[in-house]
Amino acid sequence: MEYIIRACEEKDLPELLELCAAHAAYEKSSYSPEGKLEGLRQAIFGKPKKLNVWIVEVNGKAEGFTSFTFDFSTWDAAPFLYMDCLYLNESVRSLGIGAEIMNRIREVAREKNCTNIQWQTPEFNARAIKFYVGLGSTGKQKMRFFLEP
Repeated sequence: MEYIIRACEEKDLPELLELCAAHAAYEKSSYSPEGKLEGLRQAIFGKPKKLNVWIVEVNGKAEGFTSFTFDFSTWDAAPFLYMDCLYLNESVRSLGIGAEIMNRIREVAREKNCTNIQWQTPEFNARAIKFYVGLGSTGKQKMRFFLEP
């Protein structure tokens, strides 16, 4: 299966909302798209840019996404990359796309001199936890992960 991982474009926002809803359902959370389109538009395309989003496109359709920001760690006295979401529709899981996304995230973190990459996943998401541990990350309380770039 051929796919593209690319920066989110404004035309992707309706599909991104659908993916957010699917991600929330997967994590057994509620989600309302109300007001989110404009909020995402401002965060991704506004000045200053607040959110980085990559779309996984397969045959012209958004099948997944990742989003991340940059923050500062008081304990490390250095910046870190926070991956807020990584979601792939069921049909495109286990194809190496998640690993490629994580490799690209690591490259960005290195370029920005981040001390680590952090994210979290629900404790019941055993599949994601196995994937992240397989990458060499370590879990801490609340299942927030850290990965050296």
